[in-house]
Parts: sequence; structure tokens; C-alpha cells
Amino acid sequence: MTTISKVRYSRRSLLKTGGAALAATTLSAPMVWGQESRNITLRQFGTGVSNLNEVAAKVKEDLGITLEMTALDTDSVTQRAATQPNSFDIADIEYFVAKKVWPTGNLQAMDASKITNYDKIVGIFRDGKLTPESTIAQGTAPHTVGFVEGPNGTDFVDNESGWMTLIPTIYNADTLGIRPDLIGRPIESWTELLNPEFKGKASILDISSIGIMDMAMVCEAMGEIQYGDKGNMTREEIDKTIAIFTEAKKNGQFRAFWKTFDESVNLMASGEVVIQSMWSPAITAVRSRGIPCVYQPLKEGYRSWGGGIGLSASLSGMELDAAYDYINWYLSGWVGGFLMRQGYYSAVPETSKDFMTENEWGYWFEGKEATDVITSPFGDPLAQAGEVRDGGSFHDRMGAVACWNSVMDENQYMVRKWNEFIAA
Repeated sequence: MTTISKVRYSRRSLLKTGGAALAATTLSAPMVWGQESRNITLRQFGTGVSNLNEVAAKVKEDLGITLEMTALDTDSVTQRAATQPNSFDIADIEYFVAKKVWPTGNLQAMDASKITNYDKIVGIFRDGKLTPESTIAQGTAPHTVGFVEGPNGTDFVDNESGWMTLIPTIYNADTLGIRPDLIGRPIESWTELLNPEFKGKASILDISSIGIMDMAMVCEAMGEIQYGDKGNMTREEIDKTIAIFTEAKKNGQFRAFWKTFDESVNLMASGEVVIQSMWSPAITAVRSRGIPCVYQPLKEGYRSWGGGIGLSASLSGMELDAAYDYINWYLSGWVGGFLMRQGYYSAVPETSKDFMTENEWGYWFEGKEATDVITSPFGDPLAQAGEVRDGGSFHDRMGAVACWNSVMDENQYMVRKWNEFIAA
């Protein structure tokens, strides 16, 4: 199995390899699986967020399937899925990447009737709504690229057609991280990222497709720009957004621009930065050093992302059957519990509940006060009794998503303008 330790701190991951994670709480009896998948090897690649050695070890134990995993950064994942169709069986990719990958024909549509827990997948991935009353967020909402018209479909459709581009697995709601001890007052809006009060102590991530979305959240909150769709900006909107941040940069607002997980953690832990773009496990990493750090809920909402499993167009026969077995196992609960104890969400949360303690489920999903110490799957303490999760419950957090990570029609233009911003 490919070692992922070199990339375990990239993107949103706070991941530790090794057997300790296999001791993660499992409260229900294991599911019984057929023998058809035994001795099958599947090649999977994706980001370090969900390409975990622990998952490969557990599926080997339960199904006998060998997962040969490769963990890459987001841009490399996209490139491989689009240009190297013979190099993988399973593509573990983010939904917005589907816009770039699906037109290549390198993935095959998946039959929803073969997905055991399809009816339990959260509405975000099916019709775009968390509840019937929900407003669908801007950007590339997963359901807009989640279905095609049939087994050979080439175009996305806006209904549950029964044929899926990806099977959803992992997702989260992202916001700004802050050092409350160094700020000393409430933070309630994305506008604070450009507040001169934090001159030289703010930071934003240097990943154009995500950073531009954080910029848009700030500019719209400031009342400077009203976007038609933050996830699909016009050139004029891109220009205005970049101009506002370029001016702030030249005025010394930013301490740094980070690309890696470690960089974001060190900037915040050192106190060099007190407010910045962050990912959920990075907050955990700072807290694990005994340093106050909050993933701050903001009144304008969250920027969200979601990932799923796609199957190579060339996958067939026993290997294809094994891939469906793997997907059904993935959604049956153990993986969901493992991911949710790191602060992510499972596409089928109710099966994950069987693999979490009442205290864990209450803290991570329901927004309740912890009744005892909350630990990661690796045993690291994350919260003490009486503490609540930043942002509250699943419905509070995912119900406040303002936009999804996206690929814009003007993506090439946006990247060029982003690079000009970084170089300014």
C-alpha cells in the first residue's frame, strides 16, 4: 500500500498513520459481507483527507479487498483523473472537479439502485437541500454535477436520475480560524479578515480556486460587491475582488499566504497570525498544543466542499462488483464514524452513529455539550466535558452554507489574476 505519511498534513488533513487508529470505537457488530470480493486489488487515488491507511486496513479486514492508495494534492488529483485513465480504478475526488473530469469520459456512471444506503444519503447530494425549506447555496453544489441522464450520459442533469457521477463520502463547512486570546473580542463577520485592526496579522490561503471564494465572502460581506454567483464570477467581478485584496495586501494587511496545512497551523500557533483561512483539522492541531483557537461561525455563512468516489470507465467484471461492495461498505458506518471523529461529515450520518459513542455523536453531530473527553480516532484529546463544537450541530453548520467550492467558466482568467495578486 502506498505510504501517505508525506502528505498527511496537506489540505484539510490531521492524519496519523499506523495501527493506533484501528482501535477506534466500534460499538455495533460488524456487518457480514460476501466472499466475492476476496483477493481483488483496486487502485485508488485522491487527497490525503480521505485516502487513509486505516480505511485500507479495515476494508481488507472486512472484505478482503486490497486498496492500493495514492494521496495527492487537489490539482494533481484533477490532472490524473482527466489525463491518466489507465492509472486507477477508483478516483476519490471533490465534486467541483467533476466539471473538469466527467467530459473526458474517464469515469463511468454508477447505478444508484446498487447503493444499499442510497435512500439515507443526505439531501445535499441528492436534490441540493438539507431540508425541504433549505436554499441551495451558490457555487458548484454537489447535486448539480452528481447525476447524468443514463449509463452513457455525458451531460449533468438536475434530478435524481438513478445514475451518479460520484458516490458522496466526505464533506464539511469551512470558515475563518481565529485566536480569541489575542483578539479579545467577538468576531462575527468575514469582513474582519480585512479589518485594519489585524494589519500584518491576517492570512489567506494561496490556492486560487478556494482562496477566491474566501475573498468573495469578504467582499460581499463588506457590501463592496454583490455577486450573481460567487462560484462562477464574471471577469468584472474577478477584477473587483482581486483589486480589493491587492490594495489590502499593499497596505500590509497580510502576514503570509499559506499553501500547506502545516503552514496554517504554525502561523496561528505562533501568534504571528490571529485571523485567517483555515481548515477544521488545522484548528484541532493548534488546540492540541494547548493554544486557544476557534473555527469561528460567521453571520454570512460557510464555504463548503464535498468529495466522493468515482469509478474508472474501464472497470468491469469482478473488479467492478468489488468496487460496488467497497462503496456499500464505505457507507455502512465504520468509515463515517472514523471521519466524523476528525470533524468531517459522512454522506450517510445515521449509519455512522452505530460506530460512535453517545458522547461523540452528541458532540460532533448534534452540537451538544460533551459529557466526557472527546478524542480523535487516534486518541488525542480534542475537547473536554462541557465544551461544544464550534458552530454547533450538523444542521446549524451545513444549513448555513453560502457557497460551494467551484470551477468557474472564467477559471483560466481567474488563475491569472490570482497569480498577479500573489506577485503584487
